[in-house]
Amino acid sequence: MAERKAFLLRVDPALLEAVQRWADDDLRSLNAQIEFLLRKAVADAGRGKLEKPPRTRKPPGPSEDPK
Repeated sequence: MAERKAFLLRVDPALLEAVQRWADDDLRSLNAQIEFLLRKAVADAGRGKLEKPPRTRKPPGPSEDPK
């Protein structure tokens, strides 16, 4: 897995609240939502090929067969 890098981001509070609501709707953390949006923007702009982030798998629920 690639190393993750932390950085400070200053952003308008209203924008941050809107992205947080969006993240909540998509069942993502705020950090994951921001990274998702940045990856999408880079891809849509044709600014480079990025590796897809690894998907997190949920454990099977009680009605799902783990085969």
